Amino acid sequence: MKAVCWHGAMDIRVDTVPDPTLLNPQDAIIKITSTAICGSDIHIYDGFIPSMQPGDIVGHEFMGEVVEVGRAVKRLQPGDRVVVPFPIACGHCFFCQRDLWSLCDNSNPNAALAEKLYGHSPAALFGYSHLFGGYAGGQAEYARVPFADVGPIKIPDGLTDDQVLFLSDILPTGYMAAENCNIQPGDVVAVWGCGPVGQFAIKSAFLLGAERVIAIDRIPERLKMAQTYGGAELINYEEVDPGEALKEMTGGRGPDACIDAVGMEAHGMGLEGWYDKVKQAVRLETDRPNVLRQAIVACRKGGTVSLAGVYGGFLDKVPMGAAFNKGLTLKMGQTHVHRYLQPLLKRIQTRALDPSGIITHHLPLEQAAHGYDIFKEKKDNCIKVVLKP
Repeated sequence: MKAVCWHGAMDIRVDTVPDPTLLNPQDAIIKITSTAICGSDIHIYDGFIPSMQPGDIVGHEFMGEVVEVGRAVKRLQPGDRVVVPFPIACGHCFFCQRDLWSLCDNSNPNAALAEKLYGHSPAALFGYSHLFGGYAGGQAEYARVPFADVGPIKIPDGLTDDQVLFLSDILPTGYMAAENCNIQPGDVVAVWGCGPVGQFAIKSAFLLGAERVIAIDRIPERLKMAQTYGGAELINYEEVDPGEALKEMTGGRGPDACIDAVGMEAHGMGLEGWYDKVKQAVRLETDRPNVLRQAIVACRKGGTVSLAGVYGGFLDKVPMGAAFNKGLTLKMGQTHVHRYLQPLLKRIQTRALDPSGIITHHLPLEQAAHGYDIFKEKKDNCIKVVLKP
C-alpha cells in the first residue's frame, strides 16, 4: 500500500509499504477514505517529537471502511463506515473506566520509555512516535486499529467524510479546550491560535455559553475565518500587544478564560521570541511557551487557562507567580476523544456544527509532501488539508 512516511525533519515521503495485518483478536483493518494533516503532525515534520524512526507511518486523523476484523471484535463488521479516535484506549483500565481515555494504562507497549520522560505513560497514539507506542498512522491506504470495539464510532448514512472526519481529533480537541474553561453565561474567552483547533475552540466556546470570544493570530485568512466561521472578535498580534488589547476589550479585568491552541512551536515576537529560539537551538528548552506566558498574564483573576496545543518537554520562564497569585486554574492534556464522539456526532447531525467549513484543501495522498509544506508555511491560504488515498 501507499503511506506517508517520516524520513527525518522536513522530509516526508509517500512510500510503498506492506499492508497491515491483524496482530491481535481485538484488531480491525480499515480501508482509509479520508485522512488529514494536523498541526500536531507539524511538530513531527519539524523534528521536535523524539523517538521517530525513518520509515514510520504518520497521521492520526483518519476514517474509512472496515474490511477485516479479529475474532474477538463484536461491535464492528466488514462494510461499517467508521471514524477512529487518535488515542488508543483499552476500555477497561482505571483511566478508561473514568472517561480519561487518553491516559489509558494498557495501550502503549513502550510505556517504560514514556515513564522516563513523564513519570507515567499516557495512552498510545496513532502515528506519533515510538514514545507513544510506535503504532503506524493513518495517512495511508489502510490502517490496523487495536481495541476496535472500544475506539471507532460508526457513521450513519447521509453524512459525508468532510462532515465527520474531524471527530478523530481536532473537533473534540477544540471542544474539550472550551469545556475545560468552565464557561459561565456572559463569559469572555480568548483563544490564541486560529488554526483548525483554534477554530473549533471558538465555535465550542459559543456552544457552551460564552458571550464573547476573542481570537488572536497574525495570519489574515485565519483571522478572517475566526470572524466569519466562528463569530469571534479579532486581535492581530503583529499590530497590537495582545495583553494590552485584551485589557482594553474587557474593561481592564481580562478574559474569564484563555485557550492556548498553539503549543510548543509558538511564534514569539521580539526579544522573547529570540530567547526561546536560541534556548531551543542549544537544547536548553524543548518547547516555545510564548503563548502560554501571554495567556497566564492576560487571564483575569480566578480564571482558567486551558491548553489544547501540544507540549512535549520542558519550558522556561513560565510566570508561575502570576498563575499562583491570581488563583488561576490550569487544565490541559491530550483529548479524551472517546468521551465526545456521540455528543459531537449528534451536533453534526442536527446541523449545530459543520466541521467541513474549515477545510481549504483536498489533495491526493501522493501529494502529502506538498500538503505538509503549504500547511506549515501557510501558503495558498491553507488552513486544513484533507488527503484522499
